[in-house]
Amino acid sequence: MLVAHTVGNQPQVIAKYKRKVRLAEGIAADGTLTEEAILRGLDCLQMFAAMLQQHKVGQDAVAVIATATLRSINNADEFNRRALPILGHPIEVICGMREAELIYQGMVATTHSEGRRLVIDIGGASTEFIIGDGEQLLFKTSLPFGSVTFNRQFFSEAPLQPLDFDDAAAAVAACLAEHRQQLLTLGWHTVVGASGAVQAVVEVLQHRGVSETITYPVLEGLKQEILSQTSLSLTHIVGLSPERAPTFAAGVAILLALFQQLQISQLSLSGGALREGVLLMLQQRLQ
Repeated sequence: MLVAHTVGNQPQVIAKYKRKVRLAEGIAADGTLTEEAILRGLDCLQMFAAMLQQHKVGQDAVAVIATATLRSINNADEFNRRALPILGHPIEVICGMREAELIYQGMVATTHSEGRRLVIDIGGASTEFIIGDGEQLLFKTSLPFGSVTFNRQFFSEAPLQPLDFDDAAAAVAACLAEHRQQLLTLGWHTVVGASGAVQAVVEVLQHRGVSETITYPVLEGLKQEILSQTSLSLTHIVGLSPERAPTFAAGVAILLALFQQLQISQLSLSGGALREGVLLMLQQRLQ
């Protein structure tokens, strides 16, 4: 949750609240969200509702956005119905393409770099790819894989094996196959990552006092560290917080596969993404 004031016609963030809910972990085999996951989500929204009151945010100055998990589950209407009295605002479930647009707008507003950019946002249950020049979007897509879903599929049993990373890479390649050539043909000057998966890697690098630029050798080194662990808690990876640990292996696996598939040489963390894009959207609505 971001709270912002308008300064010079632009939203300026004054407060940020975050809780790891990982709704996608609660998607059952029948495509419904489990009661346990629903309650985790509603509990988080209770906290957000209290913050809305504390900051005295007006009714017309709130946007509530949901993405991949609520797009895919069969009981999204039930979740939204139970959330409405908590927040007093309906949840807007946005499509993958709209999510990609907002991610790019949030990145442009917060990240300084020149030339054509590839933006990758690895979420819990979907990953967005956007290529743009300045304000102009040249390509956008949203694909159905993410760090939470891959964690369930490939990284749920310790000790983790090289084959787990191979299976994840094959799944990424299959999802990306339809768009890979178009992405490579368009090309880019810089690559930015806007996600918890990228943030987790950067936090590890920051803690170790090394360059925060992500490269293939950096990811390969982290993969070897992950494979040396005997527990899924990954407690011996220096710089990895317990909060990031549950999906760290999946995030590294996805990044490794994308570096290979898209011939990426290096990737930097974006200054902002979806939430900042939503703030801009809300600002335009209010104007």
